[in-house]
Amino acid sequence: MPQEVLTEAAAEMLDWHGSGMSVMEMSHRGKEFGIIYEQAQADLRELLVVPANFKILFMQGGGLAENAIVPLNLSARGSPTGATGSADFVVSGSWSLKSQQEARKYCTVNIAASNESDGHTSLPEPASWQLSHGASYVHICSNETIHGVEYHTLPDLQALGSDAALVVDCSSHVASRPIDWSRVGLAFAGAQKNLGPAGLTLVVVREDLLGHALTVCPSAFNYKTVADNQSMFNTPPTYAIYIAGLVFQWLKRQGGIAAMEALNQAKAALLYDAIDNSQLYLNKVAPHCRSRMNVPFFLRDENLNDAFLTGARADGLLQLKGHKSVGGMRASIYNAMPIEGVQALVDYLHEFQKCRG
Repeated sequence: MPQEVLTEAAAEMLDWHGSGMSVMEMSHRGKEFGIIYEQAQADLRELLVVPANFKILFMQGGGLAENAIVPLNLSARGSPTGATGSADFVVSGSWSLKSQQEARKYCTVNIAASNESDGHTSLPEPASWQLSHGASYVHICSNETIHGVEYHTLPDLQALGSDAALVVDCSSHVASRPIDWSRVGLAFAGAQKNLGPAGLTLVVVREDLLGHALTVCPSAFNYKTVADNQSMFNTPPTYAIYIAGLVFQWLKRQGGIAAMEALNQAKAALLYDAIDNSQLYLNKVAPHCRSRMNVPFFLRDENLNDAFLTGARADGLLQLKGHKSVGGMRASIYNAMPIEGVQALVDYLHEFQKCRG
């Protein structure tokens, strides 16, 4: 979270703009929260340049829950009313793997491509995808947090001869770079990486994809119902929306998404250069699809892992241990991480190697 946002939220904790209430105490249907909600939605549409024919939904459940909510809403598109359909999945790491496993409960799943054979260290070229006829959507995770692979360009399904909707799980890099909405049918993101606190989920969905939910889809998760009720059918996560709104305003003050993309490119380049030019560290991801948000790396001598983490902690560099499924180290350098923080990590990498050299 940006420090400016935390400071602003602290100052407004007991009394939001003279209302006499904390945001936590507001009715989601009151005029005060209505102001917060409308401003947040407008700022997000402006920041991400969301076209008018897309609805912005503020939902709950997290990105993981959307793995079920998406097929509940989209898999029947083009199928008889209430009937399950099919969807294509590109497996590029742990999160897209979980997505297709969850979707199998609600529809027929086709694995159009997978990078499992190379340990999730590259991305299958779209031209090689085996897309199925009649699939209602194609699901990708555009940034895999655990394995550190990222689509720097979204696939063009029309160019691949598919009329399916592209569904993008962009939880871990939303607002870090522009989105080409001409290629997207639906994008979803948990807020907790770049937008705000956990508990809020953003869904941006093209209007023609609404109204196709399976009959078993809960009303609170039916995208059309949520859109028709301006995200108020179910009581929304009001405080998380408020904090996200402050983040949106902070992003605008930084120069918007284009400025954030340039900064994120610089941060990632700084860290990858340090890893690539070292004798001790290794990143296994193909350079053309390295994540700008999540940088996994390994010590060539893994017997030094504990010493590395202990020294990092002493220097104020926290949460560098890699995911238990892959081991090693991982640096997450989301929007709110300043380049000075990345430089501090790079300095530590050099110092630790020097002491072991």
